[in-house]
Amino acid sequence: MRTFWTAGASALGVAALAACAQPKPAGPAPALAPADAREAAGAVLAHGAAAWNRGDLAGFMSDYAPGASFVTPRQVIHGRAEIEARYAPRFAPGGVRDSLSFQDLEVDVLAPDALNAIAYYVLTRGDSVVARGPTSLVMRRVGGRWYIAHDHSS
Repeated sequence: MRTFWTAGASALGVAALAACAQPKPAGPAPALAPADAREAAGAVLAHGAAAWNRGDLAGFMSDYAPGASFVTPRQVIHGRAEIEARYAPRFAPGGVRDSLSFQDLEVDVLAPDALNAIAYYVLTRGDSVVARGPTSLVMRRVGGRWYIAHDHSS
């Protein structure tokens, strides 16, 4: 029996072997447990509140994804730079920035790398609550870190 081996056949054989050697795609990410989702959302909120309370605008904004959207009672803002511009006056010298905290956190898992967090933001000055309202945050995990992708605060 005579075997013919051509350059094309050789290339196909090498390609087939290389394909077998490639790692398989990881497949879907594992499901996010509700307790893990609540912990992740709570950590983002705690980080943001701590940055806000120490007057660290860059730290506060670091929780927002670059393409985040923000819904206010009057408009929709797109992009971290625009959201930062909205908050900047509160962080400027002489700006009014009351103490921020969050209450009554509820978290729904939307996908392995996405969750929706609903809470109440609370702004206090001394012992007085000066503002309180609902906030709904869609968060996405990118590279192992959670970011706010969409913020709707009223």
